Amino acid sequence: MVYIKSATQISAQLPLSETWMTEPLTLEGAYLRSQDPAFREWLNPMESRRLGKLLKRALVTAMEAMTKTGVTQPDAIITGTGLGCIENTEVLLNQMCREGDDTLKPTNFMQSTHNTISSLIAINSHCHGYNCTYSHKSVSFESALLDAFLQLHLGDISTALVTGNDEMTPSYFSILQRAGYLGQPGQVPATEASVAMMLSSGADSALCELQDIQLTSHLLPHTPHSHTPDAILIGTNGSEANDSVYELAVASIIGDMLSPPIPLLHYKHLFGEGYCSSALGVYAAAHIVSKGEAPAFMRCDGHSEPLPVSRLLIINHSDGNCFSYITLQTTK
Repeated sequence: MVYIKSATQISAQLPLSETWMTEPLTLEGAYLRSQDPAFREWLNPMESRRLGKLLKRALVTAMEAMTKTGVTQPDAIITGTGLGCIENTEVLLNQMCREGDDTLKPTNFMQSTHNTISSLIAINSHCHGYNCTYSHKSVSFESALLDAFLQLHLGDISTALVTGNDEMTPSYFSILQRAGYLGQPGQVPATEASVAMMLSSGADSALCELQDIQLTSHLLPHTPHSHTPDAILIGTNGSEANDSVYELAVASIIGDMLSPPIPLLHYKHLFGEGYCSSALGVYAAAHIVSKGEAPAFMRCDGHSEPLPVSRLLIINHSDGNCFSYITLQTTK
């Protein structure tokens, strides 16, 4: 079995905190950067100046996830990121356009690659084990999570630090807005995400069990079984193109087996939209299952009371042609 032992976040909500479950911040505007903690509490001034924002967020969330579990050297470090350190990439390319390639600063080049994130965490934690980065648009985090899930099930490793990290620069947001992908009327804000989770084969003090994860290129059909989830968490964001796919996905997996239907929950009105938003969805789901209930403001049915949840299915998709199905359940 595979368990999520800890889960931390830096996002548009208060960082490294679960206060969003009782006092969520209201997201306003089309574009929001993450709320950063005081990095000096974890990083010395020299290291903090040297690292870009995304790397600092990734490192701090990873350190917090490890501290909460006491696992200082996980057997594997696996990261999902859609864009990597795009802010450093932009700085490098802009400098190249202005000044040519003779006087480029090496730091921006070294920090511009996608696998810099996992490498930095490994260097800081002195981990010499399995280290991998997945970059598959909006299912990047799920790809990393699936890798860890399989290795833990096979017994190749006993602990894995799985992270999802993405930033949204003003210039990249402008491109997505002009393309109609984000920043449209009625949509949730475009945001950033840094999430770290410690996975383990041991159940002691776990938030929840990661029971199943599937990545498919098609909608998963309904298969009758006795383990019906208490709720389904979906990533609707106010875009018709995005949300209509979730309607099809839910209808496909539920079929006509239930009356009343399984309650639906949503989370992007709390955390916004980005390539690693699904990491925040899994993070939120883990704490919901651990607590045993979902806040009323996450319900899609308009009810004003919390929803009891001990088993939760999370559905995500990337452009309607790649789907992830993740099932979490309580250990109590």
